[in-house]
Amino acid sequence: MKLTISRKAHFNAAHKLYRPDWSDEKNNKVFGKCSNKNFHGHNYELIVSLTGEVDPETGYVYDIGKLSQIIKSEIEDYLDHKNLNLDIEEFSSLNPSAENIAILIYDRLIKYFKEKYKLKVVLYETPRNFVEYSG
Repeated sequence: MKLTISRKAHFNAAHKLYRPDWSDEKNNKVFGKCSNKNFHGHNYELIVSLTGEVDPETGYVYDIGKLSQIIKSEIEDYLDHKNLNLDIEEFSSLNPSAENIAILIYDRLIKYFKEKYKLKVVLYETPRNFVEYSG
């Protein structure tokens, strides 16, 4: 029997959506206030879910404490209170949209989980705007 466990986390970060090969006018037309030259911030909410079989010895799909530690070291410590455009190497030439942030989070986490687990990341940029990514 497969079950899904989830762990919530959060981080705060600044970013701007901007393409340097576009004019300021085009950036503003496409990205609106998200292209503000002085950046803007979000209180990101993250849900990391693992689907797998329940281990008959532990009763766990996966140790949630261990999952929490992985999220803290790989995501919260890496992204919290950062300017994503300036401080995170992956976004030096990639727009830090919610979609791209979710992919980055997934890519940083997936290496910890054996193929027997299905990983899903849900990232809330605002309470009403969120993305889901599962590889």
